[in-house]
Amino acid sequence: MSSVPVSAFLALALILFCIGLYGALTKRNTVIVLISIELMLNAANINLVTFSKYGMNPSITGQVFALFAIAIAAAEAAVGLAILIALYRNRKTVNIDEMNQLKN
Repeated sequence: MSSVPVSAFLALALILFCIGLYGALTKRNTVIVLISIELMLNAANINLVTFSKYGMNPSITGQVFALFAIAIAAAEAAVGLAILIALYRNRKTVNIDEMNQLKN
């Protein structure tokens, strides 16, 4: 069985986090911003699981935290999409720049 080095996991998490950060900061579509936030959360989950397995004291705590983070991310995505659908019904757009006021 071949072992993947820790640096490969950390590099993957770094790349995913940078892509997510770039998407969250530069894109104007709300759906793309939500997907970018999910990418950043998944990068954090990869780090949690990596350090849980290869850390100084290997244990299951990082994997448990990652499981809770996945559950919170699913709830965040559901609530975020529900808010986005409600905003789209009122504004007829998903552009972030046009969602800066509470009223029309």
